[in-house]
Amino acid sequence: MPSITADEFDQLIHEGLPLVALFDFKVEALSHGRIRMRAPFQRDHIRPGGTVAGPVIMTLADCAMYGVVLSAIGRIELAVTTNLTIHFLRRPEPADLIADGKLLKLGRRLAVCEIVVHSDAHEDPVAHVTGTYSIPPQPSPTPAPA
Repeated sequence: MPSITADEFDQLIHEGLPLVALFDFKVEALSHGRIRMRAPFQRDHIRPGGTVAGPVIMTLADCAMYGVVLSAIGRIELAVTTNLTIHFLRRPEPADLIADGKLLKLGRRLAVCEIVVHSDAHEDPVAHVTGTYSIPPQPSPTPAPA
């Protein structure tokens, strides 16, 4: 079971990350260590050459990584990206983008994720992304007085 629900994560990103609200990303599925997100196609996403712009793909992937991490650790909003590597594999057609993500490793301070992005118009991946999130230290619970 995830430590944050799809609805809770969707609300968090739309209210707390104004840039994400502009893209109108949608969480389609969220389970412990896994996510599927959609970036609905918008004409504003097109760059010269008729393809979806790279920053849209990177933002979708980073947001999906955030969801993967929070699905495992709960609503620790100050978890942040420390590394993101993206390989653009092919030009995405003007269509929705879908990000499928999974947690590769979860430690006390770092989480490593993998995201594969494909176009709704074609199943072959348009990007492969790996990244690391830093998890802030959590305060130790205060022992109850004896």
